Amino acid sequence: MKTPYLFDEFFAANLEESVSPFLTSRSRVWGKNLSLKSAASAATLLAFGFSFSFFNPPISYMCLSLVFFLVGTPALLAAMDDLRNLEINIDVLMTLAALVCVLIGSGLEGALLLVLFKLSHALEDLVSKKARSALANLNNIAPKFASLLDNDGVAFEKSVKEVDVGALLIVKQGEVIALDGIVVKGASSLNLVHLTGESFPLHKTIGDTVPAGARNLESALVIQVTRKSGDSTLTRLMQLIMQAQEAKPRLQYFIDRFGKRYATTIICLTFLFAAAIPFLFAISYFGSEGSIYRALAFLIAASPCALIIATPTAYLSALSSAARRGILLKGGITLDALNSCSMIAFDKTGTLTTGKLACVSFAPISLKPACGIDEALSIAAGLEGHVVHPIATAICALAQERKCEAIDIQDFKALPGFGLEGRVAGMSVAIGLPEHIAPHLIAGIEAKRKQGCIVAVLRIEQDFFLFQFSDPVRKETSALLEKLKDVNKLRPIMLTGDHRQSAEDVGRLVGIEEIFANLRPEDKLTKVAELSMSGGLAMVGDGVNDAPALARATVGISMGRIGSAVAVDASDVVLLNDDLHLLSWLFSKARHTRRIVKQNLCLALAVICFATMPALFGLVPLWMAVLLHEGGTVLVGLNSLRLLHKK
Repeated sequence: MKTPYLFDEFFAANLEESVSPFLTSRSRVWGKNLSLKSAASAATLLAFGFSFSFFNPPISYMCLSLVFFLVGTPALLAAMDDLRNLEINIDVLMTLAALVCVLIGSGLEGALLLVLFKLSHALEDLVSKKARSALANLNNIAPKFASLLDNDGVAFEKSVKEVDVGALLIVKQGEVIALDGIVVKGASSLNLVHLTGESFPLHKTIGDTVPAGARNLESALVIQVTRKSGDSTLTRLMQLIMQAQEAKPRLQYFIDRFGKRYATTIICLTFLFAAAIPFLFAISYFGSEGSIYRALAFLIAASPCALIIATPTAYLSALSSAARRGILLKGGITLDALNSCSMIAFDKTGTLTTGKLACVSFAPISLKPACGIDEALSIAAGLEGHVVHPIATAICALAQERKCEAIDIQDFKALPGFGLEGRVAGMSVAIGLPEHIAPHLIAGIEAKRKQGCIVAVLRIEQDFFLFQFSDPVRKETSALLEKLKDVNKLRPIMLTGDHRQSAEDVGRLVGIEEIFANLRPEDKLTKVAELSMSGGLAMVGDGVNDAPALARATVGISMGRIGSAVAVDASDVVLLNDDLHLLSWLFSKARHTRRIVKQNLCLALAVICFATMPALFGLVPLWMAVLLHEGGTVLVGLNSLRLLHKK
């Protein structure tokens, strides 16, 4: 029963041969980095062939034959496959060059070309796998099977693809949660570092939601499945990373299209130079100074290997580095867009602030109330304990902090749009904005509302108490905005639907001077469109009402943990751990990526420009053209790997 799923996962994951389910554990050692091992073996044989060429030519020919078998046969098969599809690319160029080297008696140089070409390809694969490490890590941790509980409480194993919503999973200590769900039994800490980049474990208990891919650290949990395998957090994250890696920036699209035409042009020029040079310089066609030899050196020096990998390896490395930090970018094109931004706009609630209300004031507004302040708070906690609401959470937290136990409420009623009411010891109690409040009290409450304050009124018979709430600013916000202004040269802006007074208070605390308040979703969208026209705009938001603005901005950045699914889907960047201080790092990484891409392109073009024409004049021998070409390719790949560093 397990075997088909192992094969299925292997083929779908596009992993290297060493993890194939067809191989035994002993064979996997030989299959790991097979391409690199093949290139290294061919290089060793080439060294022997070169050494024996001086005193034992037959052994030299045998070594060269093995070299051509090891690295030439795969190259020839790949080239034939490309030609069958009418595609002329770098594989065709290199195979053609090696074949002509043999025909003109330069077998050693042809073998050197094939060995270095194979070696550079193997190193390029290693660079790509290293750059795709975020997806590889998720593939490695993704469970293929889950332990389910039947009606009798007996555990049995089942493929995650066959588990339905509502099933009960048991996750033991040290195991990875296979599917999204809700904890129905047990309590433990979960490690989410590979999903969100957060290094501190999160405590989860009954009623808490848990994502697929989280590692259970302490004790066993029983989890009720809420999403099937195809919709789980881990699967969705892997799909987004794959889409990001496949989304090419404009420069890469241009180079890919240019590369095909370029390869055809180089082949045509090679034949032209081979035929025409003897008429221009009065040299022969054959020999180490002949036109065919020089044309071959030109062909190899002009081949665009380094140019083709200059862009994708850099972007893949940057995407992987960001993913390890808990930042998901939807493609390399997002890095280009980040570089074009001169402004960054923030939503207020849930972005600049925590989005969690805290009660900052609780006091009577009636003269000489019959009820004490602690008793009133206990009654409020009793009322709010029946509902789930940010205000209710804040009141219950305040009661818990002051050690005021919630009082049982009789005849409890929830009145939509008005509040909650009930009776305590024969007294009528209500919370919200009850009727029969004196006009001067209502005027004071409304004045506080207009100032942006969040308030609630508790009524106990004819006595009134006023709660005031605030949404605390995130601790790192002020330092982040200073860094964005000073280091990243970005102009911060606030776009919010809240009252102007509340927005200005938060703006004053965090250092934002340009504020647009009282914005409906359509107003926010219009303002984002207007700002985007005057310069690149990055928009940071978290809610459903932010989704249109996130989609319209040059770069939309959403909060992954608290953000709505709509906002996450509409954005270009997802902060999986809601860590705003990573924004400055992200903009710096985008700039660093652009610098690395420029360096790669300059290096690749320099090799082509400074080796092609000298090769035609006989100043660059064939072996040196090979070294310059393949050496440039390796250097470009290694330069791109610098982007994997977190700093």
